[in-house]
Amino acid sequence: MKKLGFLLQKEFRQILRDRIILVMIFAMPTIQLIILPLAANFEVKDIKVVVVDHDHSTLTQRMLGKLGASGYFRITGAVSSYQEALHYVERNDADVVLEIPVDFERNLVREGRQQVSLSIDAINGARASIGGAYLNSIIADFSQGTDLDIVRAAHPVPAGMPVINVTYNTWYNPREQYKYYMVPGIFVLLLTLIGGFMSALNIVKEKEIGTIEQINVTPIRKWEFISGKLIPFWLMGLIIFTIGLLVAWVVYGIVSVGPLWLLYLFAAVYLVALLGFGLLISTYSANQVQAMFLAFFFMLIFMLMSGLFTATESMPGWARTISALTPVTHFVKVIRMVMLKGSGFADVQLEFLYEIAFALVLNAWAVFNYRKTS
Repeated sequence: MKKLGFLLQKEFRQILRDRIILVMIFAMPTIQLIILPLAANFEVKDIKVVVVDHDHSTLTQRMLGKLGASGYFRITGAVSSYQEALHYVERNDADVVLEIPVDFERNLVREGRQQVSLSIDAINGARASIGGAYLNSIIADFSQGTDLDIVRAAHPVPAGMPVINVTYNTWYNPREQYKYYMVPGIFVLLLTLIGGFMSALNIVKEKEIGTIEQINVTPIRKWEFISGKLIPFWLMGLIIFTIGLLVAWVVYGIVSVGPLWLLYLFAAVYLVALLGFGLLISTYSANQVQAMFLAFFFMLIFMLMSGLFTATESMPGWARTISALTPVTHFVKVIRMVMLKGSGFADVQLEFLYEIAFALVLNAWAVFNYRKTS
């Protein structure tokens, strides 16, 4: 243990010597956590609509008023023909063409039904699908309300007749703001990027400056060397984790509903797994360029398949398998469950076993792959 203590002393001195890198390690995730959740917003709003109104009736004006008041749509133009409306779409001045046929009001009043035409720009498939669903919902709601008004006018409802009222509660995110979903996930991603890249470059840096040869001729065991490389970044990772929790609270008002000790327990085990992965990359790399490319390759997979942006349940089977084999996926799931839902250890114990397995396998692999002789 004395040899490990000397190695840790050397590592901390080496880290503290470069003050600029030290500031960047703590400043970058803080600034990014403040900015990124505001930009990574997948709520579909400000959908531009151009209207082709062939009816010009009172009901069409009421429907367009309801559309504009929804907060999701913005009417950017009203033209007389469908061809003119397509020019709006081609210039990117409109996302949806809403065409209202002749005799819209008369058919709706007489027959109780009427069709309208929607043409949606589907370059962005997700935006088109969600925006089209919103528009269909608003028009259907307007139609049902209009039909209900007509029926009530023809058949007055007797006084005292019971009316069905529907009430609902929104759990875990009562304001329905996307940032509450994104902040914990981006928080994990930033911790992953900082920890993964810094640990991946660690041993390689020793190789490039030549100090690795001096260490190799000492009686330090391989596990002591890997532990000496891991522990400083593990402590720094926990400090970054604490800063992230403070930023989430101060900037976004997100306070963990679940116990903090559970978050720190998972963070501690996750950092061991992540840093072991970075050190494993470092043992396979001959220089920092190779380590950077390898780390970037895997970090990109972690980012896209961790459930940060897309729910893992919506992925195909092979993608869900790959996603389950990354430690990031399980930590993203846990931090959202604990912070937003207030889940306890019994709810996330399976993910804890996954993280333990990742930590053991990756660090054992790094120790095994490190060679004291070339």
